Amino acid sequence: MKHLLGIVMLTLSGCFSEEDRIYTVDELMADEVLLAKITSECRNNPGALRQTPNCQNAAAADWKLRLERMNRALGG
Repeated sequence: MKHLLGIVMLTLSGCFSEEDRIYTVDELMADEVLLAKITSECRNNPGALRQTPNCQNAAAADWKLRLERMNRALGG
């Protein structure tokens, strides 16, 4: 039974790629390399990707990071 469960889990895990994952704004803010990658992909294909959750979350994360940097630069 354990083997069957393991096989089923491995099979299902192959159905979802890393590209299918939806990242949260906080996750993207914490990983600026991933944020830059997703932002670049979104900017290179705005017609198809603009309304996707990852592009929207990347835009929000980028905006929040810019505000945080601006706040620190102004001494806040």
